[in-house]
Amino acid sequence: MTNTAKILNFCRGNFAKQERNVADLDDGYARLSNMLLEAYSGADLTKRQFKVLLAILRKTYGWNKPMDRITDSQLSEITKLPVKRCNEAKLELVRMNIIKQQGGMFGPNKNISEWCIPQNEGKSPKTRDKTSLKLGDCYPSKQGDTKDTITKEKRKDYSSENSGESSDQPENDLSAVKPDAAIQSGSKWGTAEDLTAAEWMFDMVKTIAPSARKPNFA
Repeated sequence: MTNTAKILNFCRGNFAKQERNVADLDDGYARLSNMLLEAYSGADLTKRQFKVLLAILRKTYGWNKPMDRITDSQLSEITKLPVKRCNEAKLELVRMNIIKQQGGMFGPNKNISEWCIPQNEGKSPKTRDKTSLKLGDCYPSKQGDTKDTITKEKRKDYSSENSGESSDQPENDLSAVKPDAAIQSGSKWGTAEDLTAAEWMFDMVKTIAPSARKPNFA
């Protein structure tokens, strides 16, 4: 009786291909300040807008340029999004002043105080109509308590609507628990989809800067 040996093939070729997909600074890198990374992490952007933003960073800071001519097809190649959607997201970022535009050239706006990011939509505590809370249309230079972002004018408006109530009452209404909120802190809240998108955005930031601190989504 003879002994036979069976040779098993563990697909070395496929394993070698996976090893080549490891990121290395020798292949190029983008210099990005920690302040910008934290601002991007805390910005209320959609998943599509964030992907286009990262692509623009790649085409500018990735080549050590503040601005460059970037076509929608180049953005589509990086983001794996349709060209039309890339164009829409790019123009939205320009309107929010997160991206600067000079003719056909685009680049990141490092002046964070110039950013104007619309807040999450909610319902007015009085009319229950769908409206923007607008607790700060533009990106605040210093993030503070939610109460600090409500202006005196808005407090006067609330008081004039119902003179029998104190000016502090609307803030309590704003912080009421939202039935479809997955996360909430005071008047700021978001759905489960918003939380998933925010966590995905932070994971993308971590690929650029592993030392970036995770923001408090709650």
